[in-house]
Amino acid sequence: MPPTDRPLRKLGFLTIGLFDAADPGRGHESTLEIIELGERLGFDSAWVRHRHLQYGISSPVAVLAAASQRTSRIELGTAVTPLGWENPLRLAEDLATVDILSGGRLNPGVSVGPPMHYDQVKDALYPDTANAEDFSHQRVRRLLDFVRGRPATDFDGTAGFEVFSKVVQPHSPGLGSRLWYGGGSLRSARWAGEHGMNFLTSSVVKAEDPEEGRDFADIQLSHIREFRAHHPDGDAARVSQGLVVIPTDSATPEQRAKYAEYAARRLPRTASPQGPARLLFAPDLVGSSAEIAERLHAHAAFREVDEVAFALPFTFAHEDYVQILTDMATLLGPALGRPATT
Repeated sequence: MPPTDRPLRKLGFLTIGLFDAADPGRGHESTLEIIELGERLGFDSAWVRHRHLQYGISSPVAVLAAASQRTSRIELGTAVTPLGWENPLRLAEDLATVDILSGGRLNPGVSVGPPMHYDQVKDALYPDTANAEDFSHQRVRRLLDFVRGRPATDFDGTAGFEVFSKVVQPHSPGLGSRLWYGGGSLRSARWAGEHGMNFLTSSVVKAEDPEEGRDFADIQLSHIREFRAHHPDGDAARVSQGLVVIPTDSATPEQRAKYAEYAARRLPRTASPQGPARLLFAPDLVGSSAEIAERLHAHAAFREVDEVAFALPFTFAHEDYVQILTDMATLLGPALGRPATT
């Protein structure tokens, strides 16, 4: 098996945190248990995905605040928080608070653009300003400024018995260097690099040039290189890759059949760009840890990252996640060059 250009340094995973509408507590508890398991297994990071008006985590910051009190080492991230739903000033306060509570372990990932199904939700979300809201990168810039300690107001001092600050409080000095941008285009990669963020790649990219027949890995590689070319840290700038990865080493026959069927249902969308945005999806990686490692070592983009946040499938059962994470930590990680810690 050929070595990667960058030995794997950080092993992470991503979960959506599904729940039953009739019993949302059980789903949220399952997510917290999975994060606790991830720490016990030696994972470096656990990430949660944002879902609004769905049966998945709608408030990752709150969930990660709870996770911060049930873990001590594992980094906690969002992949990603869509800023179209957020007020950057209020979000900066929440993120700094959780970062302080976690002892500096928070890794917030964000993205921009109008909220999904905006025409249907804008009257509830922004009843007075729906047509004036700015969903461009400027929204990220505002968050960056607030988190990094730039003034939010020109007033500070004492008014009566209360003391006020010009900058967001609490201020967590290291948080500004742990902000990630989730992007799938060259423009996003360039912007993230120019603004000194870290870069989250996923299993979806934009095939922007219809004349070029490059595959998913080649497109993702171009984004990574564009990001680093514009980042102050150059080749040392942090990039994390988030493919869907399902090792089957310790899976039961029933689990293996379910995993194979899941990947087969999703495979057709990987054949060509989808929709007006020309979204190109990566195939899910299902098989033994040795088989998956071999495919990743041959993946052009994987060869240029040393951090991963492998995505767990959204619709599996708790016991499936336990099996998948255990195989990732004990077998896949070492096969990718990261020693097992348990």
